[in-house]
Amino acid sequence: MRRRAELALAGITILWGATFVIVKGALADVSPLLFIALRFSLAAAALFLVYGRTLRRRGLPKGALSAGLLAGGLLFASFTLQTIGLGLTTPSKSAFLTSLSIPMVPLAASLVYGTRPRLLEGAGIVMASIGMILMTFPGNLLSAGFDMSRGDFLTFLCAVLFALHIVVIGHFSPIVGFESLAVIQIAAAAALALFFTGLFRASGQAVKFQPTPGLIAAIAVTGLLATGLAFTTMAWAQQYTSSTRAALIFALEPVVAWIASWLLTGETMETRGKAGAGLILAGILLVEFKPDLKRFKPEGHH
Repeated sequence: MRRRAELALAGITILWGATFVIVKGALADVSPLLFIALRFSLAAAALFLVYGRTLRRRGLPKGALSAGLLAGGLLFASFTLQTIGLGLTTPSKSAFLTSLSIPMVPLAASLVYGTRPRLLEGAGIVMASIGMILMTFPGNLLSAGFDMSRGDFLTFLCAVLFALHIVVIGHFSPIVGFESLAVIQIAAAAALALFFTGLFRASGQAVKFQPTPGLIAAIAVTGLLATGLAFTTMAWAQQYTSSTRAALIFALEPVVAWIASWLLTGETMETRGKAGAGLILAGILLVEFKPDLKRFKPEGHH
């Protein structure tokens, strides 16, 4: 089951990486919050059709509502920051910065389980942070003045919240079941996105929506596949593997995103950026590979 779970996680990671360019293109026709609202609303509707009857028959397990609302809140916040940030930076850079959530997972887990990060975990975080600087600070570091763009910073905050989300899913999925956790978190994220979209519109801020074929296709692909299917698969798979092993698999995402961006848009990356990306991935592997040397023990059940 663990092998199947990790293969499933690899599949959705490839899907997420490929959709960075799709989302980037969609943001030319729609406001970021409205795109998230439409994407998650479609996913929530699809999941209710698939799991609604099962959940009504079984009833919600104890703690499922609070766990789903927590996961949904983190999911909404991280996707909002990522989507807004993606509109202000490149797809490959957004993907690599989002990948910083991977070395953050052990730190996030330490907050939940009370364990102290190991020496290798600290070293991996340092390596990934240096890699982030190489990717996000243009030109010479001293002359650049450490001027991180707004899009880069928002994407970095997204990485922090997504790391917390990975740990929350890994902790609660074996307890409350993946069906209820998937449905509630997606519905909560959709409700939050719809609420804030309406709030911004009521305050007089413009909400852009041009229903082009490309936008409709992007909503369908990201809603049904990259959200509904992906986060349900994630909730199922993390019953059988740890959040650190899941995080290692998620390290594939920025690699796929850069390849997709290069194939579809011709985006290139400078040597300095490639070195930074290599350091980020090296830091990720340094942090996440050591647990593989030990017998697997699900987090939260020590």
